[in-house]
Amino acid sequence: MTDKQALRAELRARRREHAETLPANVRALVLMRPPRPVADLIPAGASVGLYRAIGGEAPTGGYARWLFEAGHALALPWFADRSAPMQFRRWDNPHVAELLEPAPWGSLQPRGDAAEMTPDVLIVPLLGFTADGQRLGQGGGHYDRYLAAHPHVLPIGLAWDCQLVDDLPVEPHDITLKGVVTPTRFYGPF
Repeated sequence: MTDKQALRAELRARRREHAETLPANVRALVLMRPPRPVADLIPAGASVGLYRAIGGEAPTGGYARWLFEAGHALALPWFADRSAPMQFRRWDNPHVAELLEPAPWGSLQPRGDAAEMTPDVLIVPLLGFTADGQRLGQGGGHYDRYLAAHPHVLPIGLAWDCQLVDDLPVEPHDITLKGVVTPTRFYGPF
């Protein structure tokens, strides 16, 4: 097992254990809206890509509702199948579950007929992060490849406080985040 694989396993377990210890009413209240420094990074009228949280990931539902109510167009990752590159497709309303269908990776995604779009800002999931914006993802490289192909997209990580680490193994293809939000703090902008 490589160092990155071992680190991913450790951070995945840490994240899952943390999320499982939070009472449901606390999970429902955290990350309900972007803190002011993050909201200030999102221009008026900007489209925002998010993810649907699975496996202990920091929840995005509150952000989706707040951004939608603020007039931002929303998008979610979309995959034709597990071997397909990640795209983003429009998510017309975060209050309507029928607009989503099962995704190949276990989450929900917009229906196949939803319009493809490139978000201006991207709220990114992660397993671990550093205080200077380095990110360790699941290992598939989907977000790093997407951000490399769309360098104008502003990436902001969303995490639990327990996911902060002192350092991460960084490779040339890894994309640094513009900031990271946790329930207690905003790291950035970088």
